[in-house]
Amino acid sequence: MNQPLAYVHPKAKIASNVVIEPFVNIEKNVEIGEGTWIGSNVTIMEGARIGKNCRIFPGAVIAAIPQDLKFAGEKTLVKIGDNVTIREFVTVNRGTIASGATSIGNNCLLMAYVHIAHDCKLGNHVIMANACNLAGHIEIDNYAIVGGMSAIHQFVHIGKHVMISGGSMVVKDIPPFSKAGREPVSFVGVNSIGLRRRGFSNERINFIHEVYRMLYMKGRNVSQAVAVIEAEMPINPDRDEILSFIQNSQRGIMRGYKRINE
Repeated sequence: MNQPLAYVHPKAKIASNVVIEPFVNIEKNVEIGEGTWIGSNVTIMEGARIGKNCRIFPGAVIAAIPQDLKFAGEKTLVKIGDNVTIREFVTVNRGTIASGATSIGNNCLLMAYVHIAHDCKLGNHVIMANACNLAGHIEIDNYAIVGGMSAIHQFVHIGKHVMISGGSMVVKDIPPFSKAGREPVSFVGVNSIGLRRRGFSNERINFIHEVYRMLYMKGRNVSQAVAVIEAEMPINPDRDEILSFIQNSQRGIMRGYKRINE
């Protein structure tokens, strides 16, 4: 770890086998776990908690204060799990008093130029492609994938195993297992390929398809569709995951499938 061209604050807690390249700046009140690699010209500011075996590429800035005018200097954190890859020029801002932390789970990949704003919460195995931008207070669940150059509105919730098309402007919640695309962002199907890759059986995927057919393709509004799904479809963890997501949505869910000419 002894890199004479890097600055590491004496009160930072750095595991003994962390690799720190030249021109890195690490401030006080920072903790970095075993096996992590910090590329050159990375800045890690006060309040960062970085797990084991992470890779942070040149130019990234971790734990800068929020870009929020309400922020008053409160002591908050950025929490990053294990085996996370953070590519060039990613920015991850600290939380605010609202939640106390911005958090990223394990095994995530944040590609170049991604921005994670204050109080966001990313689950495990999340992938964000190049130049995605998250506003504050966004929640992204496990195994979600966000296409490059997408922008996501504050307080949006993205469910498990979701795939969002590149260049999307996301202003509504995206229910689990679904694919989102077009403009405005709409339901374009179930993320069948992703689900198969993660071990979902054909029977399970077909059941999820049927839930979404009843939700989006029968001409009902969301409340009517939810009532029919609850009444007519057997109790099932995937059904209940979708229904719970919809019923707890604060912004409402994305619109249903529309033909291009509609």
